Amino acid sequence: MAFYNKVGTMLRHSISAQSSLSGQTSMFNAIRCMSTRLFIGGLSYGTDDQSLKDAFSNYGDIEFARVIVDRETGKSKGFGFVNYHSEESASSALSAMDGQELNGRSIRVSYAQERERAPRPSYGGGGGYGNREEY
Repeated sequence: MAFYNKVGTMLRHSISAQSSLSGQTSMFNAIRCMSTRLFIGGLSYGTDDQSLKDAFSNYGDIEFARVIVDRETGKSKGFGFVNYHSEESASSALSAMDGQELNGRSIRVSYAQERERAPRPSYGGGGGYGNREEY
């Protein structure tokens, strides 16, 4: 999945450079597949959902902003996600906020990648008492 996102990014950059030189809009721009969800890394452990939303709200209408916390301790893991309603807002936020300082830490902003789910181990369970016809 990461490979396809990287290829898509390279295509977007090359096509947008070509279209800006020729002054034409490309078909690719009309059907682009950018994301509206951003990954925010390097967050201060003091950053919460509201402060993350406040920091990114200047770039467009935010659907949600979430700092990921540890299940057991409830403390921040140092990263989070911001989801915008439009691709343009996400793109402008990425350009403006990547490498900027937030709560004393330099943050990294990139398009979020879909996490591949690892197959759950099967322990052969399922219960039961074997062949029911024997009883």
